Amino acid sequence: MIAAVWRTGDTYLAVSVAVLLVLSGFFAMAETSLTRMNKSRARSLREDGRHGAKALVALTEAPEKFLNPLLLLILVCQLVSATMVGVLAGHLFGAAGVFVATAGEVIVIFVVFEAIPKNFAVQHLDEAALATAPVVGRILRFWPIRWISVVLLAVADSVIGLFGGKGQKPRMTESEVLAMADVAHEDDAIESDERNFIHSVIEFGDTIVREVMVPRIDIVGVDATATVREALDLAIESGRSRLPVEGDGPDDVVGMVNLRHLASLVVDGHGEERVDVHMGAAHFVPETKRVAALLTEIRRAKVHLFIVVDEYGGTAGVVTLEDVLEELVGEITDESDPALEDEAERTAEGGIELSGRLNIDDVNEEYRLALPKDGWDTVGGLVLDLRGGVPEVGDVLTTERYRITVTRMDGRRIEDVVVEPLASAK
Repeated sequence: MIAAVWRTGDTYLAVSVAVLLVLSGFFAMAETSLTRMNKSRARSLREDGRHGAKALVALTEAPEKFLNPLLLLILVCQLVSATMVGVLAGHLFGAAGVFVATAGEVIVIFVVFEAIPKNFAVQHLDEAALATAPVVGRILRFWPIRWISVVLLAVADSVIGLFGGKGQKPRMTESEVLAMADVAHEDDAIESDERNFIHSVIEFGDTIVREVMVPRIDIVGVDATATVREALDLAIESGRSRLPVEGDGPDDVVGMVNLRHLASLVVDGHGEERVDVHMGAAHFVPETKRVAALLTEIRRAKVHLFIVVDEYGGTAGVVTLEDVLEELVGEITDESDPALEDEAERTAEGGIELSGRLNIDDVNEEYRLALPKDGWDTVGGLVLDLRGGVPEVGDVLTTERYRITVTRMDGRRIEDVVVEPLASAK
């Protein structure tokens, strides 16, 4: 039997092992918390004045600079501590002791200095990241570590380059922002209206004028030969605050008048004069223009109504500031607007009765449908494409997942349809 003699050097070894294991646990917590922390959250903590947030922001701006040194420090701490444990166990208990001590150290390192610190970092991300960031930041400024970091990063980039060239930093996409808003809503961090507004803002940049305009068929215009009083009566009757002035029909818009100006002209005794004498200039915009760009143009021109023209120069519709803002905040109504009926109703068979004027993107989002969109913007456009012409009341059309029944027409215009899921698609 080998006699165990404890020497002064053994005390130093034991203390060194304990320090190295504690450091490995700290670095493991730092690695997990710092790699899971994103830039936006770090900046939010800095704005809240949290201690350590400034160093945290600096690290999250360039994660590749701290990851390799941290991994190296963890590896060094664990390997050196394992070697010291082997030396100490061999001296005290012989070869059998080395085996037992090594097995025990593997369990201790995994449970106490790997699993516990990393799980703590996952469950208390902010606290762990704020606590470790200043220390890691100071370590990276120490010249040997900084030099090693540069070398390791160069080696890593060289190895990665052998498998497909130099990579690019991942960029946050719109879909990720939308997913973050959904997660924040699920976690009760933001309200449903706030989530919807974020979605609207993101989608706003991809929306074109054609999707928000009032179509040509719904335009209320005044003839250029009409009197000011007649134009005022038309504006009041139609509930429009601005009217396009038409020369030889809707495709020949020659100017614009607004309700306030018309009223002041009538009061001043100009009611019997021709409206084209007092009209303002008309402003035109292509139907494919981005709504975000149009909003900038509205602000610059200080004009609230634009004539939308198609690729052939004909009038496709009109778009107003209100139409643009409704794309962001939803329907805007005031006391002068007529009472609106629900634009969709559930049927007894489980279908949905929809207006043919509704935008397909809005319908799919609002009612959780998956109506196809390929070259048309509205439900009516989809029906026209499926029918290959103008449908009649009672016509039944099908897509891959839905049966669409035309229930009301206004001339050639599709007013209402019923959308029902196909049994095979349920």
